[in-house]
Amino acid sequence: MFLIIYTLNLLGNSFILVIVILDYNLHTPMYFFLSNLSFLDICFSSVTVPKMLQNLLTQQKGISLKACLVQMHFFHFLGSTEVLLLTAMSYDRYVAICRPLHYSAIMNMTMYLSLALSSWFTGFVHSLVHTLFTSQLPFCGPNRVNHFFCDIKPLLELACRDTTFNVSLLSVVTGSLVMISFLLTLLSYIHSAAGRMRGFSTCTAHLVVVLLLYGTALFTYLRPVTKESLQVDQIAAISFTVFTPLLNPLIYTLRNKDIKKAIIWIFRLQG
Repeated sequence: MFLIIYTLNLLGNSFILVIVILDYNLHTPMYFFLSNLSFLDICFSSVTVPKMLQNLLTQQKGISLKACLVQMHFFHFLGSTEVLLLTAMSYDRYVAICRPLHYSAIMNMTMYLSLALSSWFTGFVHSLVHTLFTSQLPFCGPNRVNHFFCDIKPLLELACRDTTFNVSLLSVVTGSLVMISFLLTLLSYIHSAAGRMRGFSTCTAHLVVVLLLYGTALFTYLRPVTKESLQVDQIAAISFTVFTPLLNPLIYTLRNKDIKKAIIWIFRLQG
C-alpha cells in the first residue's frame, strides 16, 4: 500500500512539474509556487518512505548515526520549507482574490522569487540548528529508534545526557514556526472569505491540506516527549509524510481548469 501511494505521489507531482514547465500560460506566480510545492513533496516523501519500505520488506533495518542525522536534517528542512511555502501560496491567493487589479504589480517576479527563496532558506536554517545541537549529544544505547525514520524526539530519547535544552528548542523554534505560519495562513483565508466568497470557494480543497499538515505538525512537536506520545507521533507522521504529498497533485489537477487545459494542449501536440 505504501509503495503504491509513494509511486502515485512521484508520478502525480512529476506530472505537475512537467505540465507547468511545458505550458507557457502556466508561467505565473501561482504555478511557480505549485511547481515548488510539487518538487518539495517529491523530495519530502523520498527522505523517509524508501527507507521505511526497505525496513518493511527486508531484515536490514539498521542506519548509521551520520545517515540518521542527514535524514533528520532533510526531513525538517523540507518539511518546514513546505509549511512556509504554503503560507506564501495563501497570500498569493489572497492578493489574487482581494486585490485582482493590483495583482501583477504586487506579485511581480521579485516578490514571488523572494517569497520562495526565503521559504527555502528559512527552512534550511531552521533544520540546521536542530541538526547541529542533536549531533552534539552522546548516544550510548540501546540504539533503537522508536520510529520509522530518524526524527528529533525519538533521537533525544536515546541520548545519555540531559536533553531539556533540545526539547525546549524543538517546542519553541519549531512550534513557533508552525504556529506563526498557520496563523498567517488562516488570516489570509479569513480576509479572502470576507473579500470574495466566490473566489474563496476555489481554495477550500487547498485549505483542507493546509489544516491537515499544520494540525499534525503542531500535534507532534508541541506535545511533551513520552513513550506513549512517540507511538502516537508515528501515526501522525504517516499522515504528513505519506498521504499529504499525494493530495496536492489530486487537488491541483482535478479541480484546476488551467491544468486541465494544459493537459489537453499537450495531448493535442502529441497527436
